[in-house]
Amino acid sequence: MVHMRSVVATRRQFLVAGGVALAGAAVSRSIGAEIIKDVSAGFRSSPSTGGQGGTSTASSATATPTATATPTATPTPTPAPTPATVTIPVPVIQQSMVLDCETAALQQGLAYYGINVSQSELFAEESADVRLPVMGANHTVLRWGNPYTNFVGYVNGSDWTPTGFGVYWPVILRLARTHGLPNAIGGEGFDPSRIYSELAAGHPVQVWIQTRFARVQLGTWTAWDGTQVRYSFAEHSVTLSGVSPTEVRVNDVLNASQYWVSKALFEANFADFNNMAVIFQ
Repeated sequence: MVHMRSVVATRRQFLVAGGVALAGAAVSRSIGAEIIKDVSAGFRSSPSTGGQGGTSTASSATATPTATATPTATPTPTPAPTPATVTIPVPVIQQSMVLDCETAALQQGLAYYGINVSQSELFAEESADVRLPVMGANHTVLRWGNPYTNFVGYVNGSDWTPTGFGVYWPVILRLARTHGLPNAIGGEGFDPSRIYSELAAGHPVQVWIQTRFARVQLGTWTAWDGTQVRYSFAEHSVTLSGVSPTEVRVNDVLNASQYWVSKALFEANFADFNNMAVIFQ
């Protein structure tokens, strides 16, 4: 993966610098302005119209005028409900270690269900593989650890150098189930509509995106065990805590912030990591 250091540095540098702009597609709001006006156009049923009919009689001598039926009143259809805005009161938590976004996002999901586990305790169960990567030309990673089985690298390292990276959904799902959410589900390939329906049902969702929803080029490395790992130096994980007809709400552990982004921007980032998610339920 070719990447310019001037564009993306470590996640901590993102925080100090104020982050990457959302390219005009993200909309930040205060928590107190979460409710969006309903959009009713296109969601109302078209009223049906009543028909008219007629009958006629005839004799051999005199024609009888055609009788016209009295039109019946057509019931006014009940409008279909417009899509609602749903917010979930997920606590906003800041990550305690430089590259520990995945563990902090998990902590937010657990906390919503009243399960309080520290990030340090959760991270200790991720069995970090601190071996350094094999680098290739143009600052690409050729070989490194497997984030599907362990946290890769030093949690307080740098994801640009790189000396640290992160962890993927199987480890987070295992910890969610171990710490009190046996019905949690996770994987890749989730359709965005599934994510929105889970949010509407009150289930927080942890997703893998790029820091500040930046659009950074991705690459692939081969793990020590042969697994192909898709990566970005801006890999990041957040917890979604709300949905509206056009946006999703983000609990971002990078700086303990909460904001809305457009579904279009979310879906582009979501696809970067093969629609990876853990649904807390």
